[in-house]
Parts: sequence; C-alpha cells; structure tokens
Amino acid sequence: MAERMRVRDVELMRALAHPLRSALLNYLMAVGPRTASECAAAVDSTASNCSWHLRQLGGWGLVERVDGTDGRERPWRATQVGLEFGDISTDPSERAAWLGVIGGAIANDHDMTQRYMDTVETLDAEWQRASGMNTYALRLTPDELTELSETIDALLKPYRTTVREDAPADSRPVHASWRAFLRVEADGKAST
Repeated sequence: MAERMRVRDVELMRALAHPLRSALLNYLMAVGPRTASECAAAVDSTASNCSWHLRQLGGWGLVERVDGTDGRERPWRATQVGLEFGDISTDPSERAAWLGVIGGAIANDHDMTQRYMDTVETLDAEWQRASGMNTYALRLTPDELTELSETIDALLKPYRTTVREDAPADSRPVHASWRAFLRVEADGKAST
C-alpha cells in the first residue's frame, strides 16, 4: 500500500503552513480530482486564488493536472496519499517550519470539526449516528503511545481515499484525525 510522503524540507513545510494550501491539498486528498472552481467553493476562496496556490503545490509535486471530462477545465488531483512530518527538530529553522505546518493542520482540523457541528442537524440521521467525537484520558509510556498511534494508523490505512479501490458506491469522504500527546497544564508543566 502506498505510504505517506515524509516531509523534511524546510521550504516545503513553510509552503504547506499556508492555510489555503493546506486546505486545498487536504480537500483533493479527501475527494479526488477537482477544478479550481470546485476547490474554491469547498475551501471558501476564489477560483483564481485557488488556481495560483494549486500551481504552487504543483511546483512541489504535491498536485498535478489531469484530463477533465468536459474538455474545458482540467481538474487537479493530489499526487500523495498523505504527508508525514515526523518528529520536531532541534534545528531552529526546521522547528519553526514544523510548528507552522502542524499549527496549520490543527487549524484545518478545527475548521472541519466546526463545519460539521454547524451542519450536523442537516445531515442524514445515519451519518449523525455514525459520526464520533470521543476523548480519552490515557496513562501510557512513550513506547505505548508510539505503539497505539502506529496501530491506529495501520487500522485506517486501507480506508484512505487516495488509495481505496474497493469503496462501496454509497461511501463518502470522512474527516478523521488522531492526536495524542503528553498532557500539559495551564501553567505550562506536564501532568504527572
């Protein structure tokens, strides 16, 4: 199965820290090929702005043009199944870029969650019941947390939109995220 692209390039991380680029790439990975106009409607921007940022993402090899069905406008598609940013670096410029791109991902996750909450009452009851919002208080060692995250990742891999070929006809794009980290209290100290 295709693996996520490991991103270590500081300039690429800086490029992906841009909220619109991040949203566009996430959208294309979730739904498949779309035109700049379709992207604009999905991410609340203009077609010309999306087109410019899609070309920037294309320059990094993260998206590419594909043949359209109507011959007028060519859609864009993601070339990656996902991105992995790895551990935070001790190098100051790499650390700043990492923090920027992860911060953007968290903001996108928040936006997706808020959109869901704002429209949940309009969704089919079946989708309302299937959706989940759970939090857990866990007590783990670093090794256990690593194992848990790897297990969850392995469980989700076969369902990734960009590689799933056996998706039922009634399947839809679903936003899922997993965050797990040492709990830090309001005073900035880690919980014990």
